[in-house]
Amino acid sequence: MNRIDRLFGMTTLLQARRYTSAERLAEQFGISVRTVYRDIKALGEQGIPVGFEVGRGYFLVQGYFLPPVSFTPDEANALLLLETLGATLADGSIQPHTAAALQKVRAVLRPADQDRLAELASRIMLHVPEYAESHTAHLATIQAAIANGRVLEVDYQDKNGGSSRRRVEPIGLVFYNFTWHFIGWCQLRQAYRDFRVSRVQHLAATTLPFAHSPQLTLADYLATLGLPRTA
Repeated sequence: MNRIDRLFGMTTLLQARRYTSAERLAEQFGISVRTVYRDIKALGEQGIPVGFEVGRGYFLVQGYFLPPVSFTPDEANALLLLETLGATLADGSIQPHTAAALQKVRAVLRPADQDRLAELASRIMLHVPEYAESHTAHLATIQAAIANGRVLEVDYQDKNGGSSRRRVEPIGLVFYNFTWHFIGWCQLRQAYRDFRVSRVQHLAATTLPFAHSPQLTLADYLATLGLPRTA
């Protein structure tokens, strides 16, 4: 990657995250931390206002936004593959958002690239075993509760067919054994539990903040199941 592309990529990353450390930038672009410092200085010289907060990292000063970005054909192809995965492995609450996001990508492509992407879309398919979550619409609500630290109220049917109503503090979503699960602190059982999304009969977000502290990380919980930890 040449320096101009790297500087643009850094600006895009800074806009996408509230704070980004020099180490994260170095890892992302395969450069040294010293080079990151030089690049940040170069961005400032070009009029891009990059601030720094001790203990958190670099950030774009509020009010600065990049103009609309363009996509290369290879980037559009990669997003098309993600849309195929999303249309198959996500549920009804997520699929419209993935389709809308890719439509924005198509809108900024040249007409010839739009035609090529449409042709490629007809040549990519994903077949998986019977997928229960395709008939649900819970993933977006669960994601929002995780991001905002809010309790979920869940009507849940266990593997034996028993039903219960619970309040759950969700800490993460994980896909394994061809089904989505959300992990959370169950206020009814006073323990962390693994909930299969396909067994949720009704789910609603509340405005209640998490009460259990400290929160276990998703990676630590998965380790107790013998599932591999991921970065």
